[in-house]
Amino acid sequence: MAKKLFAVGNWKMYKTAREAAGYIEALTPLIEGSTVNVYLSVPFTSIAPACQAAKETPVVIGAQNMNDAREGAFTGEIAGLMLKEAGARFVLLGHSERRWIFNESPAFIHKKIMRALQDDIQPILCIGESLEQNQAGKTQEILEEQILSALEGIPEEEAKELILAYEPVWAIGTGKIPTVKQIQEVHAFSRNVLIELFGKKIAGDIPILYGGSVKPENIVEIVNELDVNGVLVGGASLDPEIFAQMIRSMEATVSQKRRKTVKKEKIQ
Repeated sequence: MAKKLFAVGNWKMYKTAREAAGYIEALTPLIEGSTVNVYLSVPFTSIAPACQAAKETPVVIGAQNMNDAREGAFTGEIAGLMLKEAGARFVLLGHSERRWIFNESPAFIHKKIMRALQDDIQPILCIGESLEQNQAGKTQEILEEQILSALEGIPEEEAKELILAYEPVWAIGTGKIPTVKQIQEVHAFSRNVLIELFGKKIAGDIPILYGGSVKPENIVEIVNELDVNGVLVGGASLDPEIFAQMIRSMEATVSQKRRKTVKKEKIQ
């Protein structure tokens, strides 16, 4: 059976509410009939209009961050229930820009994951190592620490809602990218950490995405890897035509594998 694929666009601090609606109107006909799960992580102010524009489409709208509290005196923050009421169905948590620029601690990220699950919002946990950590041979050590600190204590039933996204910090927006062999090795290692936490069956169903300078030119070879269930795309997702091109490339990969599977079954 062909694996389920995800294309998650992270707009970061780009696009106004009006631009968001126009983007979705442009994207929708370009991905019609696709079996790829298309997610857009938009700025807070664009969530409601983006959800309205995506109402009759397969596009899923989510947020880029949330607080770990249900409510309270936290100026400038936003709660999960507020996101849900606005229409958000998922949220990015632990993104490297939150960890490095805003100094979010592992304990804080863990609390956010727990809160998102309580508020019925699907969490996408972002993990990744810096260039210095990578060159020091600490990639696996760092990723294991990030996964365990964020996900320990989560009940198995709730773990089914998780998505993991590996983003090597040194590859984000730089044009640099690990080899596909390195990406597969990291994803396989991350899968094994998830197995330790939740068992083989549940961990096997948790999608693991790759992010970091993903482009139309390299997306096919990335998603062809066994433990890569899709991509988390930054800058390339800001153009609906480019993002649609990437989604169609992923779709072609799925269709090709499906045809090979059917052919193999007929031969047997």
